[in-house]
Amino acid sequence: MLKVTEAALVSIREYLDKNKVEDPLRVVLENGCAGPNLVLTLDGQRDGDRIFREGDITFLVEPNVLELTGEIQVDFVKPSSGCGCGGGGFRVTSEKQLIGGGCGSSCATGSCGC
Repeated sequence: MLKVTEAALVSIREYLDKNKVEDPLRVVLENGCAGPNLVLTLDGQRDGDRIFREGDITFLVEPNVLELTGEIQVDFVKPSSGCGCGGGGFRVTSEKQLIGGGCGSSCATGSCGC
């Protein structure tokens, strides 16, 4: 299951309209320095994808991702400061805790190697 907040829908629609994009958005599980996280990317539909429609926006999720995450929620948070460092942007979270990957190093320092 996928839930998308109104704030996320508005922000996504603004981006798609501004950039004249009609592609669906895919929720992707990727591994980073701090372990697995969920992100949004533009992508085409593939065989077996679970398809979720929120308003006129299509979201795609691979079934194996849903097995690992449970319910997924997409939200948009406005930055808390004008400098862009206030933690704003899309938040893609899962019902289940994502475990594995990562090595505890810091991407900010450029030391992502394990």
